[in-house]
Amino acid sequence: MKTFILTLYVLIWPVMAAGVLAVLSRGVWRDMRRAKRNGEHLV
Repeated sequence: MKTFILTLYVLIWPVMAAGVLAVLSRGVWRDMRRAKRNGEHLV
């Protein structure tokens, strides 16, 4: 049981990092589309 918990602890970090990356990428993609639609620069 101890090994199982340690394995879950080690494997949860890549899942959390992928989730954060997905949220950030979605926000940037949405901002890019909005800027293009309004004829503005992203930066």
